[in-house]
Amino acid sequence: MHWLLILLVAIPAVEIGTFIWIGNIIGGWWVAILILLTGLFGITIAKKQGLSTWKDAQNAMQAGISPKEQILDSLGIFAGAILLFIPGFITDILGLLFLFPWTRNIFKVYILKRIMKRMSQRTIIYRK
Repeated sequence: MHWLLILLVAIPAVEIGTFIWIGNIIGGWWVAILILLTGLFGITIAKKQGLSTWKDAQNAMQAGISPKEQILDSLGIFAGAILLFIPGFITDILGLLFLFPWTRNIFKVYILKRIMKRMSQRTIIYRK
């Protein structure tokens, strides 16, 4: 719980520092334009990836397969969209990492390991 408080303080501080640093290099207006453009670009990618994942999940369910991969993909896409909605360069980079399938797979492996660990500790109970 303490890590959440640290993140809520540290992330805006680092983002403000990044705004100032990049603003001194390219100018304040360009920083504002870049923030808007990365947000719009990210939302466009999130929409495209979300629709693709939705179709993949429908196809999996129609084939009688559990759409667990698609569920993890949709969670990653949702997290990426939220990070892109937050103004800042660092959150935008993290958000884009969640949106692209080849980088999202790295996060999926980590999340699956965490879920399996919690299931083995009986913190998460899974019933068929």
